[in-house]
Amino acid sequence: MSAPGREAVLDRFGVSRESAAKLDLYVSLLLTWQARINLIGPSTQEDVWSRHVADALQLLPYLPEGLSRIADLGSGAGIPGLVLALARPLEAHLFESNQKKGAFLREAARQTGAQAHIHSARIEAAAEGEAARLKVGAVTARALAPLPKLLDYAHPFLENGAIGYFHKGQDVDAELTDATKSWKMQVEKHPSLTDSRGVILVVKEAHRVRR
Repeated sequence: MSAPGREAVLDRFGVSRESAAKLDLYVSLLLTWQARINLIGPSTQEDVWSRHVADALQLLPYLPEGLSRIADLGSGAGIPGLVLALARPLEAHLFESNQKKGAFLREAARQTGAQAHIHSARIEAAAEGEAARLKVGAVTARALAPLPKLLDYAHPFLENGAIGYFHKGQDVDAELTDATKSWKMQVEKHPSLTDSRGVILVVKEAHRVRR
């Protein structure tokens, strides 16, 4: 018997049979590890496909054609970065400072065969290191930080031309007002498919304001 929401999610986002098998393995590993470390909210375990997998996959229609490499900040359980790398042929660089979550990401990437590289340093340190010089086409983050701080984290990638794809909540307009004090950028807001109060914020051509 399939998990609640699984078939609807796979159909909605046109996931191939091969990718579906990888996502099945990922979800199985996620729920197994959840018994030991807190990767997702305990109350959302029964709805992992509709609440978490779909939350990642809803970025797919907005990603540019020809995208080959992404960076995912504060990756946690691998949402959205690892899930995207399982659904599409993407190389994902996952930044997660929590060692236990990093161990999960490494094991999930190993077992699923995802093209994923896990960076265990804090985001601030990683942003100043070699990883920041990666040429990525997209940088993602889910529930990581208010937008001004998030843009600081993503700055090395955005300055090199990456597009930002950020899951944001009901305070997005206030966050945007704060962010525009220090950033010049093009912004698109798309309603979230998994949270009636949330949005997917697409940030293009982001540059710090010179003072």
